[in-house]
Amino acid sequence: MRVCVAGCGTAGPAAALFLARAGHTVTIFERAAALNPVGAGLLIQPTGMAVLSQLGVLDELLQLGHRIERLYGATTAGRPVLDLHYRDLRADLFGLGLHRGALLGTLMRAVHAAGITVRCASELTAIRPAGGGGGREAIVADAAGQAHGPFDLVIIADGARSSLRPDGCRAGVRQYPFGALWFVGQDTSRTFTGTLWQAYHGTGRMLGFLPSGRVTADGPPLTSMFWSIALNRAAAVHAAGLDAWKRDVLAMTPLAAPLLEQVTDTRQLITAGYYDVVARRTFDLSNGAVVCLGDAAHAMSPQLGQGANLALVDAMVLAGCLSEERDLPTALQRFDALRRPGVHYYQFASRWLTPIFQSDLEAVAPLRDMCMGPMCRLPLLRGQMLESLVGIKTGIMPWSRQSLDALAATRRA
Repeated sequence: MRVCVAGCGTAGPAAALFLARAGHTVTIFERAAALNPVGAGLLIQPTGMAVLSQLGVLDELLQLGHRIERLYGATTAGRPVLDLHYRDLRADLFGLGLHRGALLGTLMRAVHAAGITVRCASELTAIRPAGGGGGREAIVADAAGQAHGPFDLVIIADGARSSLRPDGCRAGVRQYPFGALWFVGQDTSRTFTGTLWQAYHGTGRMLGFLPSGRVTADGPPLTSMFWSIALNRAAAVHAAGLDAWKRDVLAMTPLAAPLLEQVTDTRQLITAGYYDVVARRTFDLSNGAVVCLGDAAHAMSPQLGQGANLALVDAMVLAGCLSEERDLPTALQRFDALRRPGVHYYQFASRWLTPIFQSDLEAVAPLRDMCMGPMCRLPLLRGQMLESLVGIKTGIMPWSRQSLDALAATRRA
């Protein structure tokens, strides 16, 4: 089968690797001229690590990343709001803080080793049916007007703002009013070793720190800092100047001081917006066989830290469906049905959590601060929170989950 992959983030290279190793001919198209190690840190959960293990890249990433044993968040007054240890779900589980450049670099080395064709500086703008193939083949066109193909399958993995999503997926896209200013600095103090650490002041201010490992084996250890902000106020931060912003951060916690020393210009603060993407279905057959993966299918706010993990699982499940079903439309329908319950749960949970951590709804903060800490200590609720965290939940009911046995690949050495 000839496969086109649009986008070279997380889902795209992972799907390309699975399919190339299954004997398919894969071409990746990426609009960026070069794949540079940019971006902030992300948290890979046990589900994502299980996929990376199947791809054969987990050992390398364990060397580059930073093991996260605990998630801890407290108000600026010191009241614990979130306190979860992976070991409380199972002793061999942990998260992995990774710089996006480390993940992309590792995946792309595997992509090149597999002989997959990668076309950079090639932004795809349209998909249309090929002249033959009974309507099943597709041609893709790039921004320069050049046509490529035909392809038996087109995988759209170009992110939440995808311009390629077909109408048949009926995707709704909404941007959250809050996002973040982020900065990645060297981890000189090792203050946050083993912990994703957050501080809250009401719902309007949140500060987070994620140990993010190294981009390369000989690079310095890094920490990613995220400052929650309403997107319409980001320009005001830059206008007020660096000193004013640093005072605001230090008022949240003095632990930020070693990272703040590395910020010398507000232009080092990168604005990140969050999107909510709901696709009524992930595939479309009107212009050939097309399927959406990752944020192109189900972007959400990062409150549960599941974006990269869901993308990796998408790639694995799609490859499994294609290997088990000879008929391509049937395989895509099966993929959609298998992914829908878990994705819907995480989209629902993210929408519910986002406004109590990032919004102008300050009235909900006292209730959050009063209730969430005790909830983390109640065994049943703590278990549900941890199952959500590691990525195995498929619904709101306590029994709606995947088997933990599927995560055996993430066992500690």
